[in-house]
Amino acid sequence: MGLPLLSLIVLVPAAGAVVLMVLRSDGAVRWTALAVTLLDLALCIAMLSGFDTTTHAMQFAERYPWVPALGIAFALGVDGISALFVFLTALLGTVCVLASWVAIESRVKAFMVSLLAMQALMLGVFCALDLFLFYVCWEAMLIPMYLIIGIWGGEGRIYAAFKFFLYTLAGSLLFLVGVIVLYRHGGRTFDILALTAQDLPFGIQSWLFFAFLVAFAVKVPMVPVHTWLPDAHVQAPTAGSIILAGVLLKMGAYGFLRFSLPMLPEASVYYSTLMLALSALAIVYGGLLALAQDDLKKLVAYSSISHMGFVTLGIFALNLRGLQGGILQMFNHGVTTGALFLFVGLIYERTHTRSIADYGGLMKLVPVYTSFLALFTLSSMALPGTNSFVGELLVLSGGFAANLAFGAMAVLGALLGAAYLLGMYGKVALGPVSLVTPYKMRDVNAREMAAILPLAVFVLWVGLYPKPFLAITDASVRYLLVQVNAEGTGR
Repeated sequence: MGLPLLSLIVLVPAAGAVVLMVLRSDGAVRWTALAVTLLDLALCIAMLSGFDTTTHAMQFAERYPWVPALGIAFALGVDGISALFVFLTALLGTVCVLASWVAIESRVKAFMVSLLAMQALMLGVFCALDLFLFYVCWEAMLIPMYLIIGIWGGEGRIYAAFKFFLYTLAGSLLFLVGVIVLYRHGGRTFDILALTAQDLPFGIQSWLFFAFLVAFAVKVPMVPVHTWLPDAHVQAPTAGSIILAGVLLKMGAYGFLRFSLPMLPEASVYYSTLMLALSALAIVYGGLLALAQDDLKKLVAYSSISHMGFVTLGIFALNLRGLQGGILQMFNHGVTTGALFLFVGLIYERTHTRSIADYGGLMKLVPVYTSFLALFTLSSMALPGTNSFVGELLVLSGGFAANLAFGAMAVLGALLGAAYLLGMYGKVALGPVSLVTPYKMRDVNAREMAAILPLAVFVLWVGLYPKPFLAITDASVRYLLVQVNAEGTGR
């Protein structure tokens, strides 16, 4: 295309954050932030439209010297594993700006600057082809997320922000040690593709696998390092919860796909049963915790633990269907759970309560809101015809092929999902109108509909015609299976 497309995708939000700093009115800040995220989304659509689905090679690659003495470069590229998440980050960035339009009333400029800085760093993670650049973006994005929770969160925001920061920082520090070890034993280079080509001894692979596991497991989050997530979600503003569930959690799973499997293939195969066990535990445990919740936001937060368990189950099934399903389910979870957090935020703005017991009869009061809520609830349940059904079916197929017992546990988790989601929707939307629920509550407006509709489109598009999305990942997934030497790449 003759343009440094990925550099533009990564740097446009960063440049937008700088522009926001010189603006004075909140209105100008909001409209400029929306324009920046829409421009970034348009660039990502251009990237996907020019993406070659027939190759596993990195595309739109760029490389600029940064610290030549250490071989560090500003190197970017995308393949079938990362392309969907670059697009998802830009899409949810636009949704977050729209969701914060009236919800954020104080320090609007600082909030939008933090949001755009966060978006730039997350895009840097998914596009980075240099390990040092990856680590800088991975670590730096903790700062704007910490500020979003700690400044604009609820009453317990300080505790939640510190807990989020300490958990993720602890994991990141061990990841840094792993990066240094990988640099020393991988030919003293930070080039991710060159490191992937190295044949490390099994002992070093095992050590690195567990070092990376801690960092990635905290981000996913996997049981037992999941306890920061409910606090962060409950206290974060709506946009914070959307970006946290929609993108941040995906980075841990992306780390397994980008580093653990291709760079540490022997260790990944050797410890795959352990990872399948942890994934199945997260699916069932997260579902049981969600079933016990009376707070809407906590229910969706704990459901994320269960749904991300399906993702890691698919990844470490180490077969074609499992990996394709895991990657697709990462995208689906970002769309569906991001939408559910948006709906929790919208109803909270109207009622100032998140207790499920306080609601009832919303279908009579806000029919458009509850109709779309039904769509995303059914998607989260993986009903046929919705996006999550395709991803979950592939994950279960791959999971059963890898291990029958853990596949059966995943099915139990899916049944728990139906129980807590149907129970939530029945109490909130159906039945008599609650005395706590305002009788003159307004339905969704045009701005809110603009945030809802794109997510609804992807729920139905992926659910009814998943071929374009699976085509994006197919070549890269097949090559990844070759890299880990998994027996029977077609199973």
